Amino acid sequence: MAKVPTSRVDKLLSSMGYGSRKDIARMAKVGGITLDTAPLLDATKRIPVTPDLSTRMRICGETLDPLAPMIILLNKPVGMTCSHKDGGALVFDILPSRWKSRNPRVSTVGRLDKDTSGLLLLTDDGDLLHHVTSPKRRVEKTYRVKLARPLRGTEGDLFASGHLMLENEDKPLAPAKLEVISTTKALLTITEGRYHQVRRMFAATGNHVEELHRERVGGLKLPDGLAVGEWWHLSKEDILSIFR
Repeated sequence: MAKVPTSRVDKLLSSMGYGSRKDIARMAKVGGITLDTAPLLDATKRIPVTPDLSTRMRICGETLDPLAPMIILLNKPVGMTCSHKDGGALVFDILPSRWKSRNPRVSTVGRLDKDTSGLLLLTDDGDLLHHVTSPKRRVEKTYRVKLARPLRGTEGDLFASGHLMLENEDKPLAPAKLEVISTTKALLTITEGRYHQVRRMFAATGNHVEELHRERVGGLKLPDGLAVGEWWHLSKEDILSIFR
């Protein structure tokens, strides 16, 4: 049987962004930390770090955040940037502010540009981030596109050919699948994540993307009931579905 890891309470909570170790010690002394409803008054105490800790421990009456590794699905709004440092509205502003101090750091899994909405993953798991974004994994991403001008009818063959070369690049794009919805609307599925790739693909055909919304990453779809700006924690089953 594998040995259950342990951690000091102050070290664990500090790594999860709840404050410095001194902050955690002060919180514990006034009864702000409980485990199985019993106050943990000594923040230097070592406790077993088990998966159910998030349901057994409370911080100032609130359930403990998920332990690392953590992965979040966010329905990203238009107008927000996938960055920790850029000016203006950031996707991290939607999440609990303490998550900015988590260690390992929470990062976006790839990026959606400021004017793109939809399914965005965030995680503190570096291996998972790499597996989803690596071109070698060929994880499909599906986008709903609204165009300024009608489709010509030749775009599907061009995108699927594997020969389309974007401006200022020296390697053609991997084959992509276009599903036409109407003359100005389509679903585009790609397996890469080059800079502004979808917008540049349609620009190469003489068109302009007016609206762009990501609906799917791998086998994981954006849930119908998740409103713009809302997020939830993914289960292990959700994470596995990405690679199906």
